[in-house]
Amino acid sequence: MRGFIALAPCLVLAFHAPLTAQDELPLTAADVLGIGTDIPGRMTVPVTIGSAGPYPFTIDTGAERTVISRELAGLLGLARGPQVRLTAMTGTSTVKTVVIPSLSVSTAGAGRIEAPELEGKDLGAPGLLGLDTLKDHAVSINFDTNQMTVKPSRKRRYQAVAAPDEIVIQAKSLFGQLVVTDAFYRGQRVRVVLDTGSVVSMGNLALRDTLIRRKIKMTPITLTGVTGDQITADYTQIGEVKIGGMTFQNLPVAFANAAPFERLGLKKQPALLLGMDALRLCRRVDIDFANREVRILLPRRSGAI
Repeated sequence: MRGFIALAPCLVLAFHAPLTAQDELPLTAADVLGIGTDIPGRMTVPVTIGSAGPYPFTIDTGAERTVISRELAGLLGLARGPQVRLTAMTGTSTVKTVVIPSLSVSTAGAGRIEAPELEGKDLGAPGLLGLDTLKDHAVSINFDTNQMTVKPSRKRRYQAVAAPDEIVIQAKSLFGQLVVTDAFYRGQRVRVVLDTGSVVSMGNLALRDTLIRRKIKMTPITLTGVTGDQITADYTQIGEVKIGGMTFQNLPVAFANAAPFERLGLKKQPALLLGMDALRLCRRVDIDFANREVRILLPRRSGAI
């Protein structure tokens, strides 16, 4: 478990109805990236910093800001930036930043970035690619072909139409994260955030309490976050988690009083950060930040996973 960096002060955005119709932006060969699998349970894509690279950065849709390893920042001789407050799974702390002059991945990119600088061994990669780079883009992760596409996105006027075996879910934007509210555990509504930076799915204590009432057995485990700090969690499997028209059975979840839940205002209501262990069960996951839309292509067998 490494994902979810929260740094920038953000504004809660209200849900918008579909806007005006515009043609889809065409996909080009430059948008298609091979997904690296050299880091167990993680996805990496080639990232160029200035004219250097590419370097394999982890795709982290749960991170508000892009993060770089201390080792890579030193290798590139990046200038120092200001200290910032960082909220990770294990808590909030003050960390140093470095100035990335420019960064690009496929057709997505950003100019000057003040990126938190953390130990590479804790990040598990040379860096994390966050929402400051992916915003206003559509990200498609195809697990069948082991490829990802990143392309600019713009708001549409028309309702999304689902293809066969595909689920289309409208989400709300909260601090830049897309929060799915059309999700339930045994009939109780659960807020779900897609977190590609986390190897394991994380549940909050409000969701755990519903399991305690059902006397579901849990095992204590220790997880290490991006800052190197650790957190104790209760680990178990839960069934009948429905997201849109898809049902997860025996979904592994680690439950903890993790700091991101409080930051997102999801501490008192059942909530789940859906990690790569769950997302990899799907054939394809599309996340369109501009349209606040999530599309999931189901496994070929059925809608139950």
